[in-house]
Amino acid sequence: MRFLVRRLGFLVVTAWAAITLNFFIPRLMPGDPVQLLIARLQQKGQITPGATHALEVTFGLNTHTSLLVQYFQYWGQLFHGDFGRSITFFPENVTSVMGRGLPWTLGLVGAATIISFVVGTVLGTLTGWRRGTWLDSLLPVTTFFSAVPYFWLGLLAISLFGAALGWFPLSGGFDQGVDPGFSWVFITNVLSHAVLPAVTIVLTSLAGWLLGMRNMMVTVMDEDYVMVARAKGLRPSRVLLSYAARNAVLPSVAGFALSLSFVVSGALLVEIVFSYPGIGYDLYQAVNNEDFPLLQGIFLVITFAVLIANFVADLLYVVLDPRTRSEG
Repeated sequence: MRFLVRRLGFLVVTAWAAITLNFFIPRLMPGDPVQLLIARLQQKGQITPGATHALEVTFGLNTHTSLLVQYFQYWGQLFHGDFGRSITFFPENVTSVMGRGLPWTLGLVGAATIISFVVGTVLGTLTGWRRGTWLDSLLPVTTFFSAVPYFWLGLLAISLFGAALGWFPLSGGFDQGVDPGFSWVFITNVLSHAVLPAVTIVLTSLAGWLLGMRNMMVTVMDEDYVMVARAKGLRPSRVLLSYAARNAVLPSVAGFALSLSFVVSGALLVEIVFSYPGIGYDLYQAVNNEDFPLLQGIFLVITFAVLIANFVADLLYVVLDPRTRSEG
């Protein structure tokens, strides 16, 4: 119980610090996003004299109000679920922008992360269990792909499998002529667009899971409890799963939880290369346009995802390793 209370207390304090930093840091950056928006609107027509002040109030950047007052106003907006309006996608609010991009990122990067973790962990387990066999040849192959930058591998995949062979679409989340909805045509079209970016993410992240699990298996195999289990004549599959793999996977659990938390930020370079409509590409546009409300909204989602993932990882550690229950 004390373990859970300590973790919850840490979660609350860290969340408060993250929200505070999320408010002040963008406002300390140089530049005036409201002026950028006004310049953009002036290209479409004249705006009223009071437009500057109205826009500053709308985006919570009112120079006539102190930062402390704006800070408490920001907390009030958060309690009402209001992240403000996006400057990049004006007049859309930040919630709708994130709601539009987040499902694409969760579907692509989330699925790719889970696939790479499962495949890498299984291969790492088998490689560690059968070290010295042909399975060790997987290490240099996967390490090579992990050393290749995201964008280079993505451009190569587009050039070869998209432009040259025509097997997969070149960019986007789905074809323009396809109506979005829960239809088989739309689902298959989305999957075809996701193959190349997903494979890019899996190939570049597979080696980390495989190498980490393989090294832990090699270490665990020399532990006394594994040797005793073998000496008792237990089935090799039971020794592998119940004794060796269960303990070797503990470090990977924490890493996997953190990887899932960063899914919401998207694979930025992958989404840019493939013009994929995810939240990572929205973050890139927000930085370019000094879109404080959208930046704050995305960073806040990412921060809370990391905090929750850490909390879940701690709980998983308690389940997988009972020794942690006796801490403190």
